[in-house]
Amino acid sequence: MITVNDLTMSFGTQVLFENVNVTFNKGNRYGLTGPNGCGKTTFMRILSDEVESMSGHVRTPKRLGILRQDHSTFDKERIIDTVIMGNPPLWKAISEKETLLAKGDDLSDEEGVRLGELEVVIAEEDGYMAETEATELLTGLGLPPDGHTGLLETLQGGDKVRVLLAQAIFGNPDALLLDEPTNSLDIASIRWLETFMMEYTGALVVISHDRHFLNAVCDSIADIDYETIIIYPGNYDDMVETKAEARGSLETANAAKQKKIDQLQEFVHRFRAGSRASQVKSREKQIDREKKEQAMLKRSNIARPFIRFELKRPSGKQVLDVKSMNKKFEEADICENFNLSIYRGDKIALVGKNGIGKTSMLRLFNGEVKPDEGEVEWGYEAQIGYMPQDHHEQVERTDQTMRDWLWQFNNSTDEEMLRALFGKLLFTKDEPLKPTKVLSGGETVRLLLARLMLIKPNILLLDEPTNHLDLESIRSLQEALKHYEGTCVFVTHDRSLVSKVATR
Repeated sequence: MITVNDLTMSFGTQVLFENVNVTFNKGNRYGLTGPNGCGKTTFMRILSDEVESMSGHVRTPKRLGILRQDHSTFDKERIIDTVIMGNPPLWKAISEKETLLAKGDDLSDEEGVRLGELEVVIAEEDGYMAETEATELLTGLGLPPDGHTGLLETLQGGDKVRVLLAQAIFGNPDALLLDEPTNSLDIASIRWLETFMMEYTGALVVISHDRHFLNAVCDSIADIDYETIIIYPGNYDDMVETKAEARGSLETANAAKQKKIDQLQEFVHRFRAGSRASQVKSREKQIDREKKEQAMLKRSNIARPFIRFELKRPSGKQVLDVKSMNKKFEEADICENFNLSIYRGDKIALVGKNGIGKTSMLRLFNGEVKPDEGEVEWGYEAQIGYMPQDHHEQVERTDQTMRDWLWQFNNSTDEEMLRALFGKLLFTKDEPLKPTKVLSGGETVRLLLARLMLIKPNILLLDEPTNHLDLESIRSLQEALKHYEGTCVFVTHDRSLVSKVATR
């Protein structure tokens, strides 16, 4: 198990959590939730001993499986070796054994004895099945076996994350700390990971913005809010309901006590100067007791942006007509003799395994990529709003402020309405003056959403729009797309978004 005692962490004047006492038990699967900036990753790094807290103590089991974020550390290692490194005692024994065996017949007696000791360690750590287990993990996460002996540096960023995820879960560690493990995974790989996690017997602590994943995997939720961490039984949806009920009960109880305090204070003010001094003194003591019994309700960190996509004017009935389209790249065939008709109001999810061509299909629709053969024809009054997966294609890292970047798309909005738009997307008073080069992933996504709200297109082409958004923002985006009266084609690995928004 993992135990946390009297843990406090803050940055400047911002308190993330204070005097936290929680236990993560073996056999339970905990989702670590809270809005962006609340301290989820910081807390995870405290658990993994990468960051030191201001006060408090953390006790962890012998073997921690940690999803590493810096994959460049392993770039020169073989992919399968990188996975096996997830069990440090085993990897150390294997490496030392290989060094000794390389000496051939020149081994000393002491080295021969050491070789025998290493064989015992490898056997105890189930090392003779290590490559088989590593292969199964990598294959389950969508990396085919024919590439497992290559160097990690030969993979793209998303596939490197898969390797590091396999490293974290290799060898059945006592506890698992996973920060956004579903990022870069396609739906098939996420389902495989869900099944694996359900069978895991250690203590799991996982951060994810995938609501479906949290509901499927977690039996408890550790929620960071009100400057503390509270563990709720059940999955994410259970937590949301229980948390709201608990807060509502506290607020109701506090309101009742405040009403009683107000009545007592009215009595005190009315009779303080009269002949009922003893009764006044009694009421004052009662007021003190009632105030002490009132729960101290700290402000929640959770805030939900207001997202609504409007139309300047509707499109024609037939929005897009794709006829006999062919497109091939050197590394993949995207489509052959592909035909598609999209009509006003359609909300189409493009799904499939990574690398199959979902982003390329959106770029074909958008006109950024031309088909080898066939036609892509947009209908009457088609006005497209596009959000790429690589946000820096549209928001470059420069000294230009968010306000100035957004203003270039403005045709009719005045300064006051632009400030109101920033406010709807949870940007505080001075934040629009931040240069785009310092924006976080979540801030960049909200800026791109503000652009779409400003230009009011009747067609949305969205490539992984939930990336970098917290769960509350994803819920707002989901509601906005459900109520959108235009046409939407989107790529996503968020199954909740698919099930609640897509019509095709």
